[in-house]
Amino acid sequence: MRNWFKSKVPALIAACVVFLAGYLPGVSFLRAGQIAAVTDQNGQSAYVNANSDPAGVQPDFDSDMGLFVSPSNIDSIIDRVSSHYQVDPKLIHAMIRVESNYDPSAVSSKGAMGLMQLIPATAQRFGVQNPFDPKQNIQGGVSYLKYLLHLFGGNLPLSLAAYNAGEERVIQSGGIPDIPETEHYVRAITHIYRSKNSGSATAAAATRIMPIVRYVDSQGVVHFTNAE
Repeated sequence: MRNWFKSKVPALIAACVVFLAGYLPGVSFLRAGQIAAVTDQNGQSAYVNANSDPAGVQPDFDSDMGLFVSPSNIDSIIDRVSSHYQVDPKLIHAMIRVESNYDPSAVSSKGAMGLMQLIPATAQRFGVQNPFDPKQNIQGGVSYLKYLLHLFGGNLPLSLAAYNAGEERVIQSGGIPDIPETEHYVRAITHIYRSKNSGSATAAAATRIMPIVRYVDSQGVVHFTNAE
């Protein structure tokens, strides 16, 4: 699981993109309100979101590129992608519920992005050019999960642990790594997945289900909560 937040300073972010343009090669600009990909001299990609123009006019998104995709569209994307990769859509709903609570613009403190919280390396590995595009993000996340299920012989707990902590850690540990966050991540998704109603983006929007978040107290103890 990943601790995530939403940017609330779009104008500042947009200004940063303009500033970086004079120093970094390979800057790709999109229309206001879309995502700009910045590639540094070492070939590493970062993604920034300019959420509105200076006049405060809401952008006109393309159908597959908007952050403001409707919950029903997210549910439809999950159904289509899950069917293509032959993965239970209930499992994907459970993962997205824990990862981002259906927020396409969620960004973690570690740089994981979008509905299925893809880190830049995973996004690049599975051909995701815009991790904030729900269709691309879900396709990349489900493709990665399918790869992990194949790698670990269909073992769901190990596959979920690898999605959270990385496949190398799971292989090296010979099981779920002794990492509190990863252990909780596997339990949380498994519990939601096995419940009668694993949820949907539409239901989450209607009931305002709070995400499960992680924090570390002053004593260094890791806590998980869904309290506001």
